[in-house]
Amino acid sequence: MSIASRVVWLSACWAAVLLAGCAQRPGVSGEPGIRSDLVTESDESDQRRRARLRMELASGYLEQGQTKVALDEIKQSLATDPTYGEAYNLRGLIYMRLNDLPLAEDSFRRALALNSADANVAHNYGWLLCQQARYSDSFRLFAQAAANPTYTGKAKTLMTQGVCQVRAGQRAEAEQSLMHSYELDAGNPVTAYNLANLLYARGDLTRAQFYVRRLNNSELANAETLWLGIKTENKLNNREAVQQLAEQLKKRFAQSAEAAAYEKGLFNE
Repeated sequence: MSIASRVVWLSACWAAVLLAGCAQRPGVSGEPGIRSDLVTESDESDQRRRARLRMELASGYLEQGQTKVALDEIKQSLATDPTYGEAYNLRGLIYMRLNDLPLAEDSFRRALALNSADANVAHNYGWLLCQQARYSDSFRLFAQAAANPTYTGKAKTLMTQGVCQVRAGQRAEAEQSLMHSYELDAGNPVTAYNLANLLYARGDLTRAQFYVRRLNNSELANAETLWLGIKTENKLNNREAVQQLAEQLKKRFAQSAEAAAYEKGLFNE
């Protein structure tokens, strides 16, 4: 299996990555792209309040996996207020979940047209383009998001950019992005796994061992992280560590593909 096919780990985590911040309350702006203050009840128009409540319902339904119900709610939100950029952002995420990429892209474009400084939209649009192998445009949007000084999701965006750079064959750049993301948020298991996996693939075993050991010593370990740890320790000839990790893998994830690979001795695949 190639490194590019193994970099995206934990689909549930990716759902959380994409949805982060999409239902936050908007700021009051004198013009698109400039946020001056938080919305309070006295600032928010009745039209925007009704649209926001519909959008929050849509976000909740999406998180619960009720995608079509979420789509219906976001349609009603936008019917109430067609200038609501955050609703277009969530609409884009919903269409991504439905694998309707043209409508997802249309949604993110509309959201950016309404607020070009929205880093959450730039992040989500960048991830959409990455999945279509439109890497140059994807990286431009990630850079746009990360450069926003008020954006709190910079670690998330750098991690996603790193994954896309691996897909694009830009492994040195990917390592830089993942390292920067890890420095900002060392607790993100997706970042730790992808960084360790990238280092393992290029033979930097001692550094790969550091990151994957830290992950496997946490409650976030799973079959993939344990298997990466086993392969790393095996190449370093740490037999005791291999045995300890293998016992966890067989006990906790006995039916996994990784446990089957261990039993077959497929350490180099």
